[in-house]
Amino acid sequence: MLKNIKKNNNTSVNFSDLFEDVTIDNFDDIYKTDLDCKRTLADIKWKDGFVCRHCGHTNFCSGSDDYSRRCTRCKRQESATAHTVFHSCKINLPEAFKIAFMVCCDPNISAKHISDLLDKRHMTCLNFKKKVLDCKQGVVNDD
Repeated sequence: MLKNIKKNNNTSVNFSDLFEDVTIDNFDDIYKTDLDCKRTLADIKWKDGFVCRHCGHTNFCSGSDDYSRRCTRCKRQESATAHTVFHSCKINLPEAFKIAFMVCCDPNISAKHISDLLDKRHMTCLNFKKKVLDCKQGVVNDD
């Protein structure tokens, strides 16, 4: 079962929401660019409405980054990736989504196999795989 991407205070976004109707065959068509990934994250993250993490206000305007939101009261901005497993990710979002998708489909997939498929460093794949697995198991880590 696909589990959680940390979201707002005590709620979560499910990986199953993120990868609903996604197969390995159509993955690259759905998540081609960073914007595609951010749009999906924003849609899922704020599907029940925006609530500012700082002041609790629910009104917002667009932030300075794509798919970010800025609270109209305290002016704090939150990106679509903030407080998710994709926050401060060192690899581009489509590749991070692909790693998360592969790990969700097969938690036992080796980091070496992911590394070979994506032509990324083994440690990069291993670290992100661990981050995804921790998230699925509900381990909170706000690195």
